[in-house]
Amino acid sequence: MGFEVRVATPGDAVGIAGVWAAAMPHLVKTARGIEAELRKTTTRVVLIAVDGDEVVGYGNVYRPAPEEVAPRVRITVQVPPAERGRGIGSALADQVSSVAVEAGAHRLLTVVADEDASKEFAARRGFEIGRRMSHSRADLSAVPAPAPVPEDLRLVDYTGVDPRRLWEAHAATAGDDPSGLSHMSPYEDWLRHDWDHPDLRLDLSAAVLAGDEVVSFVTTTADPERRVIWSNLTGTVPAYRGRGLAKVVKSAALTRSREAGFEQAFTGNDANNKPMLAVNEWLGYRVSAGAWTAEKAL
Repeated sequence: MGFEVRVATPGDAVGIAGVWAAAMPHLVKTARGIEAELRKTTTRVVLIAVDGDEVVGYGNVYRPAPEEVAPRVRITVQVPPAERGRGIGSALADQVSSVAVEAGAHRLLTVVADEDASKEFAARRGFEIGRRMSHSRADLSAVPAPAPVPEDLRLVDYTGVDPRRLWEAHAATAGDDPSGLSHMSPYEDWLRHDWDHPDLRLDLSAAVLAGDEVVSFVTTTADPERRVIWSNLTGTVPAYRGRGLAKVVKSAALTRSREAGFEQAFTGNDANNKPMLAVNEWLGYRVSAGAWTAEKAL
């Protein structure tokens, strides 16, 4: 077999970053950010496949909250293209699934690439292919001028946001994600894992405020070495929808990213989320890859 599967440690961060860069290059997954996640995480179990000193595969399980009834648990398995066909994905999938079952999962949710081999891999393990996802790229040199801010509202970057207000806005919008992939943690966990994440750029993330309330936002993570950003989540609270606020925050964030020297922006969407897809098209995003959600009942 030539490899073993074990629990990841912070010292594996560089190798894990290499797996993500090879398997999903549009994401922002820096070694610095991954190391911080491994040091602090209490919400995930992270496994890796190693061949000698080289990390050749990655898997994780998002632990369900203790109060969840019959939880649907999100899992991830990633293997670089050059390492496929060795049984690494199968070994990781088996162990990740076992961890999820031990955590009380009743259903598993994952994302598979929009390619026959990946979909067949999932189907052989009892997963049903669900919703189509799209990954898109924009050249930051060509983004349009920022959309105007309504006069009764105020645009700020995240340095001007109360973290708890932002978390409340996340909580008000996460359940509307049709893919089911948005995960909402308790405030203290979110503060430790998301707000304090090394890849988060407060200065390149934008929010619209009504008084002190966050009513629309976009969270930006960035990899300065590759000069790329990822729009991690864009949301508008229900009472303020229909006013073009997603266009306001996202155009502001992309403009600031360009001015900070970044060159490319990536984002992901449910393929049926037409309002957000329209905003992205206006911003210059074009679909560069696809994926599918897949679920399995246990």
